[in-house]
Amino acid sequence: MTDQPASAPVPPDDLSRTLTIARPEVDQGLVHIGLVGDTYTILMTGEETAGRYTLIDMHVPPGGGPPPHRHDCEEMFTVLDGEVQVSFRGQTVVARTGATINVPANAPHAFTNSTNAPARLLCMCTPPGLEEFFVLVGQPVGSRTEAPPPLDAQGQAAFITKVNALAPRYRMELPPPPDTDNS
Repeated sequence: MTDQPASAPVPPDDLSRTLTIARPEVDQGLVHIGLVGDTYTILMTGEETAGRYTLIDMHVPPGGGPPPHRHDCEEMFTVLDGEVQVSFRGQTVVARTGATINVPANAPHAFTNSTNAPARLLCMCTPPGLEEFFVLVGQPVGSRTEAPPPLDAQGQAAFITKVNALAPRYRMELPPPPDTDNS
């Protein structure tokens, strides 16, 4: 028989917390955010999970996906439909329907839908906070699959300025944009 360390008892039920149910196809109260051409539906916020995690339904159209970035939270994706190419520390893997990938906190990564059909990802981040960043920098849209309106040059510049200003607060880093000065 092995010696088991003494463990703390399970804490009592927190009756101030309630069951949370998200129905992304029909719940009118869910927030849908258009960001970099994708649409992210916030299913569970950090506030709703007592600061444990956030859960996001991601609609990634063909050609969609965020640029390389890193942030101080674990990020797990389950591909519900379609496929994405995930870049992680210089290697690329294809994740198809049913695959689950965990990106460790602080690791540089990106994903891209390089197919001709939309992909749907379920994304869990712990600790939460990334959903707050998305709400602040993204554009509200009407449904889980509605694309955000394209940004003109002025809108794109304002978006980049806002992202760069808020990224440190949410412990996120994005690479600098490519140098467009050809002189």
